[in-house]
Amino acid sequence: MNDLAKFMTNAEREQSHPNVRPKDAATLILVDRSGQTPKVLLGKRHHKHVFMPGKFVFPGGRAEPDDRMMPVAKPLDKKVETQLMRQVVRPSAVKARALALAAIRETFEETGLLLGAKYDGAANIPGGPWAEFAKAGFYPDLSVLHFVARAITPPRRPRRFDTRFFSVDASSIAHRIDNVVHPEAELVELVWLPIAEARTLDLPTITNVVLQELEARVAAGFGHDLPVPFYRMPHKAFTRELL
Repeated sequence: MNDLAKFMTNAEREQSHPNVRPKDAATLILVDRSGQTPKVLLGKRHHKHVFMPGKFVFPGGRAEPDDRMMPVAKPLDKKVETQLMRQVVRPSAVKARALALAAIRETFEETGLLLGAKYDGAANIPGGPWAEFAKAGFYPDLSVLHFVARAITPPRRPRRFDTRFFSVDASSIAHRIDNVVHPEAELVELVWLPIAEARTLDLPTITNVVLQELEARVAAGFGHDLPVPFYRMPHKAFTRELL
């Protein structure tokens, strides 16, 4: 068993709930590589949240139907698109695109950071968060996204997600909306930290593991063609395979 898979298997977690199908989700890791030591962005969840209160996490959440409808300035890298369609029951480029868009939307909603490019073409914009996103004059730029990990929550947990972890260089931040992070918001604090220091925070187990995977990926050049680790628990132990 891979050391990281063993680390996840050994983590304490209750598995006494009725089993449910995992929901598709996406998260985004912003990496600042402008200095000698790369830094990542993490947000602290509100202490009153039922799910992971007070934990430091990457921005992210469930994929929504409108994510399939949002036009983009630039499409996914073809290698990323291919990796997103592996080990999926009904793979499609539309779903791959929607997962990437979910990561960008959730990051915008939770941090006010907008990842996009100028786009002058006419397009139909879904309502809600995407309408607010487009007001700034940018459309999502999927070409800058790296697919760095995938993980499925173990069976018999109260909430289960099939999460795709994306990453992007901080230089791709196109715009910022102020006052999104505050004491009563979903994320009450944002911190930029070196990966080794980030791992000392109060993190979910999978966040710690993905940070280690990210560190290796950055050291290997942070390219689109690098393999993507996929963690899941088909029986009683986590497995790690490469997509």
